[in-house]
Amino acid sequence: MAAKYKRVLLKLSGESLMGKQGFGIDSSMLVHYAQQIKGLVNLGVEVAVVIGGGNIFRGLQAAESGIERVQGDYMGMLATVINGMAIQSALEAAGVYTRLVSAVEMKAIAEPYIRRRAIRHLEKGRVVIFSAGTGSPYFTTDSAAALRANEISADVILKGTRVDGIYTADPEKDPTAKKFDKLSFAQVISLGLSIMDMTAFTMCQENNLPIIVFDIGDDQNLRRIVQGEAIGTLVEA
Repeated sequence: MAAKYKRVLLKLSGESLMGKQGFGIDSSMLVHYAQQIKGLVNLGVEVAVVIGGGNIFRGLQAAESGIERVQGDYMGMLATVINGMAIQSALEAAGVYTRLVSAVEMKAIAEPYIRRRAIRHLEKGRVVIFSAGTGSPYFTTDSAAALRANEISADVILKGTRVDGIYTADPEKDPTAKKFDKLSFAQVISLGLSIMDMTAFTMCQENNLPIIVFDIGDDQNLRRIVQGEAIGTLVEA
């Protein structure tokens, strides 16, 4: 079955790498993601990845520990580079060609972000892992995902979460929460639903870039989504 989407940006949270251990990186989760991403590559889909750093350090936590906000945000960016290196290692162990790209220059570890070069890597079938957020403080990795997805002309942002879509309330806390199969950007705003921070969401809305929120825990979901199945919740204009 042919892929519906030619180029996708997969957004993962840093917390998703923790597995059940509550911190750091669970090697079984790395293998889980690497196999799913490899499945997309085998379908001929061009894949970019943005991963958060919350399993190691979250910039917003910095104030609580007495660390200045800007310094804390840079620490969070470095955490995303560590996660990017881990994902890169798992993908290459699975036989997938990758490029780790950092918005903060660190020549020994990652390529600097150059838009045309990143697109060329995608065209050659390499998975591009964008790390270090946008390279600037005060922006989340959601914003980085929205920015990079628009820059590389991705067809869709695939936001992997612990739940199978967008609900009226947190389904892990409210058993009466109802799931949405499809929403417009305007509906998300009017209903006060929180799927990304407002900067990221507005960027997607202004550029008509659809977002699919889905359960990353099911190892078939990514493949089924890119082949056009209605999995999770689709947000579009």
